Amino acid sequence: MRHTFAETVETDLQEKLQRPSAHQLRRLYEVNDEAVRKKATRQGLWIAVAVYILFSVNDILLIPDVAAYAVAARVLLGTAALILLETQIYRNVAIKWLDATSAAALVLGFAVWVVPAVGTTHTQSLSYYMVFGTIFMMGANLFFSFRFRLSVLASSAVLITFLVSLAAFWPGDMYVLAFGTFYISCFVFTAYVNWKLNRERYNVFLNAQEARTQQKEAALRGEALLRMSNTDYLTGLENRRAVDQRLRQYWNGWLTDGKGFAAILADVDFFKKYNDAYGHQEGDRCLIQVASAIREAIEPYMGSIGRYGGEEFIILAPVDSREGVVALSEAIRQTVEKLDLVHEERRDGTAIVTVSVGGAFTREQNGAKLEKIIHEADRALYNAKASGRNCARVFDPADPETSDESENIAALLKIAVKQDLVSLVYQPIVSLTGRQSTSVEALMRLRTLDDIMIPPSLFIPIAERTGTILELGRWVIRTVCRDLLVDNHVETASVNVSPIQLKTPGFAASVAAILYETGVAGNRLAFEITEGLEMEIHSDLLRCVNDLKTLGIKIWLDDFGTGFAGLSWLRLIDFDTVKIDRSFLHDSHTPRGKTMLQDIIGLIRHRGPKILIEGVETEEQLLLLRELKIDAVQGYHVGRPASVGSFRHGMADVGGFSGSVAVARRKPGSRG
Repeated sequence: MRHTFAETVETDLQEKLQRPSAHQLRRLYEVNDEAVRKKATRQGLWIAVAVYILFSVNDILLIPDVAAYAVAARVLLGTAALILLETQIYRNVAIKWLDATSAAALVLGFAVWVVPAVGTTHTQSLSYYMVFGTIFMMGANLFFSFRFRLSVLASSAVLITFLVSLAAFWPGDMYVLAFGTFYISCFVFTAYVNWKLNRERYNVFLNAQEARTQQKEAALRGEALLRMSNTDYLTGLENRRAVDQRLRQYWNGWLTDGKGFAAILADVDFFKKYNDAYGHQEGDRCLIQVASAIREAIEPYMGSIGRYGGEEFIILAPVDSREGVVALSEAIRQTVEKLDLVHEERRDGTAIVTVSVGGAFTREQNGAKLEKIIHEADRALYNAKASGRNCARVFDPADPETSDESENIAALLKIAVKQDLVSLVYQPIVSLTGRQSTSVEALMRLRTLDDIMIPPSLFIPIAERTGTILELGRWVIRTVCRDLLVDNHVETASVNVSPIQLKTPGFAASVAAILYETGVAGNRLAFEITEGLEMEIHSDLLRCVNDLKTLGIKIWLDDFGTGFAGLSWLRLIDFDTVKIDRSFLHDSHTPRGKTMLQDIIGLIRHRGPKILIEGVETEEQLLLLRELKIDAVQGYHVGRPASVGSFRHGMADVGGFSGSVAVARRKPGSRG
């Protein structure tokens, strides 16, 4: 079973390191700090030999008759011990052999001195001199850091040597009793102290070992917490915090060494629908699979991936050419597509999970900032979504929709209403039913501060992307009411509303407020909903449509046939009018095109709404539509856009027409 990153980290936080057994601890203690102990033992034996040989002075003063033998024994034994020790160190033997050599040197040091010393005729001097034998015992138990058994063995050997020497040297019973008691007491005392020291050393070792273990556990917990703070809890990818740090490293490399890189955003298409349809557990599994697939896809590019939002991923890679970014972006898109994860709730004709990809890369430019490359990737991602999703787009500074010009337009839109930079023109719609009524469609116009006109195909998408469409939409509704409806210059007007407006909480209430403010009845307005890829059907949108119909506002379906959701819209919403896209009329000069147009008209008629066809540009097209008994038409052939003054003075009255007022969208020809 595969665990999520959060579960893995939780396990790491709770897991304890395995403690060694008592036997393992003892063994570890034996070899612990061996290098330090070797150094201490070496220094100790050299000092002991030096002191041992210096005691030759006492031999000469106290037992001069056998001093030559005693001194020779000291020098020979000391030299032999040091030679053996250095040989062992050179051969890098274990510490236990060095300790054994030092212990043997202590015992033999006392023994080889005692043998010639007991032969002296200066028995009184020797009787006092023998007390120094306890130094060898203390050396075994206290001076060297021998383990308890070795120290007891060595000090016992010294004690036995002393007791044996009494057989050859017996100053008197009281002497033997006193010095024997002293040697035995010294043995017991120093052996006990050695035992305490060894026990204390072992306890210190255990405490240090436990401290090291706890420190390691704390370090591991710290590493786990650090990973958690830098890693997405679900996918195991870098989170936004870690991505920002890595992005800054890439950026510093670009500034200092000129190492270019790419920033790519990948967003799972229609993920909310996936979550709603299959459940959040399946949604999480989908994100994990997508993340894993993208991570494998970018490995050849030496890239890194992080989770940037709910269903959005960011990829950073050392790619600094447009061709490289295009290849990487397309590789990411294809990799997710090849997963073939079922997503049957989509309404765009695709039944699998896909991603939209937007990329940007470093390039020489004025005012380059770290945030700008992410902003450019985001704009490219928006362009990919607007292009139908499941595609890859790379930021192009020459493209007006993604270039810096769009930033200027975005800034202009923020002040457009206050600076009176937006205006409306109105285009009539002609009724073919013989009913003489007047209706219009409004088209928004935007100009710069220098009076340069900006086409709707450019500024409307930017307004939708930046959210300024909300303010512009309210302004259009209010202006239409005041221009033409308050004084009954036209009978009906319609406003083409953006999906963003319909999804915004309180939109219906704001429309009601405008109607109340202007005194216009709701049935004088119609709102057009464009059938497009960016429009998703969900409960909030349907609730908003119902609220608008409650106000009396007519609901029209615009551009029918251009998207994939038209039939679903007809099923879910009771439209008053359906506007068939101009492309079907323009293809009607062919038998196949005419049949297609007739089929669409028949389909709509069975549902009940009125039919309006836009894009009428020739008399032949108009005659065909009369033949097909279409309710109303719109186009340059029956009426061009005109100013509000034309309608107020009746200049645009072309014999009765039924029209609409709409925010201009990306349409060529008569609605441009």
